Amino acid sequence: MRYRLFKDMVDLLEEFEQDASTVGSPVNIDEFKLWLAVKVGHEKVVEPEPDWAGKGQGRSADSVINTLFVHLNRYAKMYSKAAIQGSLFSTQEEFIYLINLRAFGAMTKMELIKLNIQEKPVGMQIISRLLQQGWVEQRTSSTDKRSKIITLTDTGLRVLDAQMPKIRQATQIVAGNLSHQEKLQLISLLHKLDNFHKPIFESKKDSMDLLDTVLQDYLTLKN
Repeated sequence: MRYRLFKDMVDLLEEFEQDASTVGSPVNIDEFKLWLAVKVGHEKVVEPEPDWAGKGQGRSADSVINTLFVHLNRYAKMYSKAAIQGSLFSTQEEFIYLINLRAFGAMTKMELIKLNIQEKPVGMQIISRLLQQGWVEQRTSSTDKRSKIITLTDTGLRVLDAQMPKIRQATQIVAGNLSHQEKLQLISLLHKLDNFHKPIFESKKDSMDLLDTVLQDYLTLKN
């Protein structure tokens, strides 16, 4: 009997690793805790299927999810705009780039652009503005002379720190009235979606065939 709990834990870990492998999620203790929180929540309560506008007329759950993502993106931009009002920042991308440089340290231009899930021309424009402001500096990579390493400057750090209280307020507001448990569940689901879409984005597939390719090569295999 004393080994029953251990066996149950091993079974849970095996199930977690299988799920993580299916969606491409990292296998670590933090991801396991998020996965377990969602699993326990699902087992304890069987939530009634939500209702939405147009459901009776055949509007799909996929349509609702897409619409809500668009709405939430607009809300987040509204709060980000308020957070930089009266500051030296012109766009939310500028302070996001600085936040990533402070969090992860110096990196190449392309690493910084990829970290922010943006196309190269747009990312280069943002980095150019940061260089002009003196918030970042660049140097040639010692391992690849074709690459430039971007580093956060003391000036950039001061500008960022001065605006961080407002940025944190905007971040808190975006999470809205979700409980802590709901935030954990949402993080797990969003990680799953991010892990699905990121390799597709990075593969830079041709737009003409993108939809058919993803439906055939990704969704068919993962559903």
